[in-house]
Amino acid sequence: MPVLRSIKRWFIDPQFARKKEFLRSLDIFKDLRDRELGYLVAALHSRTYREGEVVFVEGDIGRALFVLESGAVELTRPSAGGAPAVLYKLKPGDFFGEMALLESLPRTATATATEKTHLHLLYKSKLDALLQSEPRIGVSIMRHLARLLSARLRRMNADSKPVIGKND
Repeated sequence: MPVLRSIKRWFIDPQFARKKEFLRSLDIFKDLRDRELGYLVAALHSRTYREGEVVFVEGDIGRALFVLESGAVELTRPSAGGAPAVLYKLKPGDFFGEMALLESLPRTATATATEKTHLHLLYKSKLDALLQSEPRIGVSIMRHLARLLSARLRRMNADSKPVIGKND
């Protein structure tokens, strides 16, 4: 019966279909089949944040990836003077907090909604369950995250200048 209920939900629930189409438009989920997107939508937790509401604070233990559907989020860290310095301004279609899917370590920035914002959360525990029941979903997401991290590392290496010692 639960499978029949899920299938019925995919065809009847307009919110379910809307979420599925939104996820289909994102690179991180582009390799997923229609059925797999349905499982992913069922695993997501959605939440709306008010302008100025904090999504998470630097130092919190990361437990979820956030997908920004509407609104805007800023990632900040304290500057030398203590005031928040903006690291990134995120827009619809962006995702953040992805390191939480790989390891449960403290967040390295604070995320704040800068206007009314709708986010979808993929908790690590839900991804782990998907890895068990639908391994292709987890493999696809992890492959995309590996590419993203690799690109960031290459960009960081290209931006850094070699350190020249006194004897060089």
